[in-house]
Amino acid sequence: MAEYDFPDDLRDAQLRLHQASAAYRALCRTLPWSVEPEPGWESDKQPYSERRSSMAASPGYTPEQKTEEARLRREVLQLSTAVSTHPYWSTLETGTTVDARMALKHVHDGDSPLADVDGDGPSRPSA
Repeated sequence: MAEYDFPDDLRDAQLRLHQASAAYRALCRTLPWSVEPEPGWESDKQPYSERRSSMAASPGYTPEQKTEEARLRREVLQLSTAVSTHPYWSTLETGTTVDARMALKHVHDGDSPLADVDGDGPSRPSA
């Protein structure tokens, strides 16, 4: 893969995007399945099987959970926009933008333990 001279502000925005995305995914794993309180349910028996889908009742999100989910979603959107519309992309030769964008996503691999806060990112070889 080619080497790219990414500006510091673009590299920083990409790192913050990784961190915000990881924080958002981590939060979402802890939230109830429904934003609003909903009763639990159980489906009918599936044909040719004894399987029945079910879902426990959801207490809904607390006001704090709603606020934090909205804040993180907004931060991810803003950072995604900042990275994807950065002026740097217009300086690249035609046909190299996709490779450069993919390289930027991995520019911080191994640099910081915060780059993959929730541990579900790509596996990295140990040193």
